Amino acid sequence: MNREIHIAGGGLAGCEAAWQIARAGGRAVLHEMRPERQTPAHKTARFAELVCSNSLKTEQENAAPWLLKEELRRLGSLLMECAAKTRVPAGHALTVDRDLFTGEVTRAIESDPAIEISRDEVVSLTDDRTWIIASGPLTSDALAEEIARITGSQRLFFYDSISPIVDAETIDLSVAFRASRYGKSLDGTDDYLNCPFDRAQYEAFVDALLAAQSVPAHIEQDNARYFEACLPIEEIARRGRDTLRFGPMKPMGLTDPRTGRRPYAVVQLRAENARAGSYNLVGFQNHMRFGEQARVLRMIPGLEHAEFLRFGQVHRNTYINAPALLDATLRLRMSPNIFFAGQISGVEGYVESIATGLVAGRGAVAGDGVAAFPRQTAIGSLCAYVSGADPKNYQPANITFDLLPKLENPPRDRKVRQSEVCRRALAALDQFLYAHV
Repeated sequence: MNREIHIAGGGLAGCEAAWQIARAGGRAVLHEMRPERQTPAHKTARFAELVCSNSLKTEQENAAPWLLKEELRRLGSLLMECAAKTRVPAGHALTVDRDLFTGEVTRAIESDPAIEISRDEVVSLTDDRTWIIASGPLTSDALAEEIARITGSQRLFFYDSISPIVDAETIDLSVAFRASRYGKSLDGTDDYLNCPFDRAQYEAFVDALLAAQSVPAHIEQDNARYFEACLPIEEIARRGRDTLRFGPMKPMGLTDPRTGRRPYAVVQLRAENARAGSYNLVGFQNHMRFGEQARVLRMIPGLEHAEFLRFGQVHRNTYINAPALLDATLRLRMSPNIFFAGQISGVEGYVESIATGLVAGRGAVAGDGVAAFPRQTAIGSLCAYVSGADPKNYQPANITFDLLPKLENPPRDRKVRQSEVCRRALAALDQFLYAHV
C-alpha cells in the first residue's frame, strides 16, 4: 500500500496510530518534538510516557473500561500488549510499571521499519500530506495556532472545565423536581432536574466544600489563574458564603413543589443528550479529589445515593470542539486529509486516547474507504460522542455505559444489563472485522 501518514505527537494516541498504520501496510512518520522541546509534564524523550496515573482503569469483566480495552486487544493494539507485559499487581485495575511500559512502547516503535521517527516540532499543516494530530493536552503554542487557523480559533479550547455526571437511575426523584426557570424552555418541556436546598442544608454544604481536599497539580496550572467562566465551585465559595446562591446555585424562577416556595439554593441537573440516562451537574466543575467529590456532592438533596459516571475537574488542556469539526472516523470535515486523536480530540483517559489513535491510524490508511466503527461498540460509541455531541456544551468524555446505545428490552438487573451490552458490543466488533478484513 505504501501510503505515508504523518503523525504529530508521540504519546499514547500517536504511537498506537503509527503501529496501526504499519500493520495495515502503510508508512508512518512520527513527529515528536521532545527532547528538543519539552513540555511542563514530560520528563523524558521516550514515547507514550505516562505523566499522571499509571493505571489504565479496571479489568473487571463487563465494566465499560474493560470493554474498551477488550475491543482494543481484539484489534491488535500495541499499547494494550505493552500494558500486559508491564503490569504490576493492583487488584482489578490494569496498572503498569511506568518505566517498563514506556520502554516497551519505545522499543517497538523504534524497531519497526515502517515507522520513521522525526524529532521535530510540527508547526504547519499547509501541505497536502495526510496528518494525524495527536499532540495531546499540552500542544505547543505554534501547533495550537496552526490548528486554530485551520479550524477557527473559537473551536479550540485551552482550559478544561468539566462538571460531574451522575447516573439518572440513582437520582431521588421524590426530592429532585423537573422545571425550567420561570417555566421557560426551548421546546416546551422541563429541561432540568432541580435539587433544592433549605438554608441549613446549604450552610452545611458550603462548610464541607470549603474543607474538602483539592487535587494536587501534576502540571503547572498557570499559578491557578482560572477563567471566570470555569471557576471551580470551591473557588466561588471562597468569595463569600452566599456567592454560590447568586451563581451556579441560584434558585430564581424555581418553585419546589413539596413546599410551594422558592428553594434557598438549588443545583440544576441537565440531561446529557448524547449520553443515555445521565445528568450533568450544571456549573459544578471543581478541583476536589474524587473521593471528596463523592462525599460532598452526595450532600446535595436528591443525590444522597448518586453514582458518578464522571467527576468534575478543571485543568489546563488543549482540545478542539470535535462535534463541530470531526466525523465519526475522527477525520476533519473541512480538510479530509487531517485526522485528530487523543486528548486533543476531546477524550479523557489513557485508554480512550489509545482507542482514538487506533481509529485515526486505521482511518488514515483506508483513506476514502474508511468506515466508522459500529455504534454498539465502545470504540464506536466514543467516536459517536466525539463527533455527535452538542457542540454548544461539548465536554471531553471517558468511556462509560451511558455512551453506548440502550438495549431494546433491558434486563432490570444492572449487572445482567451491562453484561448484555458488552456481549452485543463484542459481537458487533466481530462482524465489523469480518466485513472489513
